[in-house]
Amino acid sequence: MSVRSFPVFRAAGTADAEAVVRLVESAYRGDSGRRGWTTEADLLDGRRTDAAMVAELIATPRSLILLAEQGGTLHGCCHLAWQDEAGYFGMFAVDPSQQGGGLGKAMLAEAERIVREEWQGQRMRMSVIEQRAELIAWYERRGYRRTGEYRPFPYGDERFGIPRRDDLRFEWLLKEFAGARA
Repeated sequence: MSVRSFPVFRAAGTADAEAVVRLVESAYRGDSGRRGWTTEADLLDGRRTDAAMVAELIATPRSLILLAEQGGTLHGCCHLAWQDEAGYFGMFAVDPSQQGGGLGKAMLAEAERIVREEWQGQRMRMSVIEQRAELIAWYERRGYRRTGEYRPFPYGDERFGIPRRDDLRFEWLLKEFAGARA
């Protein structure tokens, strides 16, 4: 899929939960994730999510899983939620074979549009594993800034993966939308 063949964006329903899990796992874990540049395989083993967690996110008010499809095939997803008076962006995954073609940029732009226009939000927040310097730089090029705020990695909770190192933590990134009040 090229960015010229613009994806169709839609909100996931509970019937999409298994497909979302397969996409997220392929982008973040194991050998399939190594085909793209967004893998966490060197940092974490185990699962990234499961169908029950995805279904719960879909069912939560002011929360949605945004899908990017082309020709009925799922190529990307992300989770959006309204938290702490801002949009929260997470669980972002693009099929490793499609990475580098502009789909991620298009998905992020659509997610920001939803928060700005549909939810009337003035900012977007996300947390990224601090050791993911290349990914943080990608977000910085799209207007996100490092806040210097951190939260600990949930060691011992295998729902978030099995850490391969003991120094993981999340850093909060923030983007203020044009015209937003500080």
